[in-house]
Amino acid sequence: MTIFLILAPYGAFAFLMLVTSAAVSLFAGAAVCLAVIMFDAARGRSTKLLGAGSAILFASIGCYITFVDPTPSNSMVKLVVDAGMFLIALGSMLVRHPFTLQYALEAVPAETAAMPGFLRANYILTGVWTTAMLLMMLGNVAMLYIPGLPIWMSLAIAFAARNSAVYFTKWYPTYRKMKYSVPPAHAQPEPN
Repeated sequence: MTIFLILAPYGAFAFLMLVTSAAVSLFAGAAVCLAVIMFDAARGRSTKLLGAGSAILFASIGCYITFVDPTPSNSMVKLVVDAGMFLIALGSMLVRHPFTLQYALEAVPAETAAMPGFLRANYILTGVWTTAMLLMMLGNVAMLYIPGLPIWMSLAIAFAARNSAVYFTKWYPTYRKMKYSVPPAHAQPEPN
């Protein structure tokens, strides 16, 4: 459910970019971000850096297109959104607060959060998402600067990058738990 809520604004934006204007798509993405923030607040959860940053990003680009320059192509708009997301994710690591940490702290018990590798695991998860955002950005750069490249190529890159990051986000915590958990006291030691 959490991953769905995190990805909902970008899914709404990407879908609407196929059927309506960039400005409408951007403002809809910002509205979905705000809806997710309100949903989290209603459940007693904190406002997330990624959600708030995304709302500001979508709204800012939407205002720019509406009031300053309505001419950027859809590929350019997608590139700017991906670049903004990349900067949010990378910036969260540079200020030593990876954006996945907020989600993780609300999802795990305090004992797990206090474990030595917990912060490192969040850096790894944020790094995977940052890499996925970089790949999506590069796919949009290719669309802009390689004439004749089919549009499905950019979509395939974005789909593969995002789905790989989702899979890793689900797999990695389970892997760490299995690798670093203490076996139960009644477990038989392995023979030498």
